Amino acid sequence: MSCNFKLHLRYFSMKARIKELTQNYLQQIIDIRRHLHQNPELSFEEHQTSAYIQKQLDSMGIPYQAGYVKTGIMAYLKGKNPDKRTIVLRADMDALPIKEASELEFTSRNEGVMHACGHDAHTAALLGAAMVLTEIKEEWEGTILLLFQPAEEVFPGGAKLMMEEDCFKGYEPEVILGQHVLPSMATGHVGFKSGMYMASGDEVYITVKGKGGHAAMPHALTDNVLIASHIIVALQQVVSRIVPAQIPTVLSFGKVIANGATNIIPEVVEIAGTLRTMNEEWRAIIKDKIREIANNTAKAMGAECEIDIKDGYPVVHNNEVVTDKAIRFSNEFIGAEQTEIMDIRMTAEDFGYYSQKYPCSFYRFGVAQEKGETGSLHTPQFNLNEDSLETAAGVLAYLAFKFMTCD
Repeated sequence: MSCNFKLHLRYFSMKARIKELTQNYLQQIIDIRRHLHQNPELSFEEHQTSAYIQKQLDSMGIPYQAGYVKTGIMAYLKGKNPDKRTIVLRADMDALPIKEASELEFTSRNEGVMHACGHDAHTAALLGAAMVLTEIKEEWEGTILLLFQPAEEVFPGGAKLMMEEDCFKGYEPEVILGQHVLPSMATGHVGFKSGMYMASGDEVYITVKGKGGHAAMPHALTDNVLIASHIIVALQQVVSRIVPAQIPTVLSFGKVIANGATNIIPEVVEIAGTLRTMNEEWRAIIKDKIREIANNTAKAMGAECEIDIKDGYPVVHNNEVVTDKAIRFSNEFIGAEQTEIMDIRMTAEDFGYYSQKYPCSFYRFGVAQEKGETGSLHTPQFNLNEDSLETAAGVLAYLAFKFMTCD
């Protein structure tokens, strides 16, 4: 019997074993998700969530260090020869300030707080994968770090802060994997995108200041409303004429405050918007161009301009080698017909901080309801299909196993 054939039989056997274990633990994974869903906590306030996760890790005998950014946890799942290699599996655990609109038995108990972005499912799936990987730890070598991260939803993001607190101390991750729910994808499916995947997300604040006064006497003042309008229009050339067409970029303004009246031109007009792009080098260039255009436009029309651009999350770049392997492993585990290749997204994720430093892959798993409404992310009606947890935990466990055993 050839060596390659023996290896093939081993992987086929482990695939079946991981599927069996995931099914065995599925109800426990669902129960964990329901507990977390019923007890959501906002970013940087995940104290009870963290305590509950620690309790689950204790029950599995997995050592951990808690207290990163107050509530974050790093757990250490060791196979044979723990020093051979290290990979990281990451889940976020914070909820959103949204009042849930559902009739679920496990609806949120915390008024005005809801797991409307699926972080309860992410955490439950990671704990489920840990259960499976613990059962088969004699079959793989190295250390799997289980990263339970706070505050993905609020800038500056728990990812950045955990790395600043040296959460990987003593380890050099070869791979970091993260996953996220996707309401528009069928339950049982997962989706990957190699290369640039999610955009950076910066906040742009522009304040126009000049001489206000009676709207019937425009010659005696600076029309700051008009000037603000010119700035918004002028800034459209950033995307249409300055940034190369092959770099996806969005510059949108969603807030303008001109607190005057029908016959009053205000002294101050405030503009706020968002900048999204897929290229870190051009991200810096665009911000300089925004400052230049806004300042020059205001100056040319007799006003002053203050620009404050708050740096948000960086681009999520999925390492091509890691992601191509992940796609192949997913094909093995659930089949090519259930493994989708996705397009880019202009939404942002603080997973980008990991991807800027380490080989990473951030992918999606489908949670669409077969009957009834799934709802959209960040809405009171969001209601994921819990059957998706079997796919989420199983695929994550299989990907981890394969990355630990394949050179």
